[in-house]
Amino acid sequence: MFKIENLENNQNIKIVEQKNDMKVLEYVNDLSVTPDMAVSAYFSSKMNVRKRQLLITLDNNEYTISAGAMQWIAGNVNATADVKGVGDFFGKIVKGAVTNESAVKPKYSGSGLLMLEPTYKHIILDSVENWDNGIVLDDGLFLACESSIKQSIVARSNLSSAILGGEGLFNLSLSGKGTFALESPVPKEELIEVTLDNDVLKVDGNFAIAWSSTLNFTVEKSTKSLIGSAVSAEGFVNVYRGSGKILLAPIKDTKLSTLASMPRNK
Repeated sequence: MFKIENLENNQNIKIVEQKNDMKVLEYVNDLSVTPDMAVSAYFSSKMNVRKRQLLITLDNNEYTISAGAMQWIAGNVNATADVKGVGDFFGKIVKGAVTNESAVKPKYSGSGLLMLEPTYKHIILDSVENWDNGIVLDDGLFLACESSIKQSIVARSNLSSAILGGEGLFNLSLSGKGTFALESPVPKEELIEVTLDNDVLKVDGNFAIAWSSTLNFTVEKSTKSLIGSAVSAEGFVNVYRGSGKILLAPIKDTKLSTLASMPRNK
């Protein structure tokens, strides 16, 4: 048996979101600062720049997390590598390289607590069932999921999507049933959710962070002619066609890339 003190009953730590076995902990104030950093830490807290951690309660089940994300475990918890052999290992290396995700994601099973490393990004919890049982993620967003969820690599429908759309040629897809956690550069409150019913969404830039796997993603000219595109000053746009959902971040793609590259706070 184990007992954890000064965690969930801590006035400086809030549980800002909870879904099944996952809890998102947020530190209200950064109390471990030096005098020269106190002012910066104070205003950072007021502007929602705070440390966050994902706490997973294991109850004879299994979760897969991003490599290097574990901070500590308590209880009868076992860790295994999600590798079935040499060929599978090299295959995961290739998949990790093309999706900007960790190549080999460890699995943790048993009964106890699993705490992930603190991060200044925003942790978003969701279920694959809310995405018609399939969601495609922008690069580097995956943090953790139930191991029952199937992870696969999907390729863009055409080469122009990779070259002109800013999304990359490959993306990580989650399918099946279960809960998952993402590290988002913006909070859930700022994300715009668009639901399509046999319709089309055109986005000028890399604003989409996730979309239903049922959607067809291409890159097209904003108007029917190159001259028209030049006049409209829009050029090429990302096009999502079909039925499903898209999550949009309301910031420029360059800022999104910068924020998404923020490391976890070691």
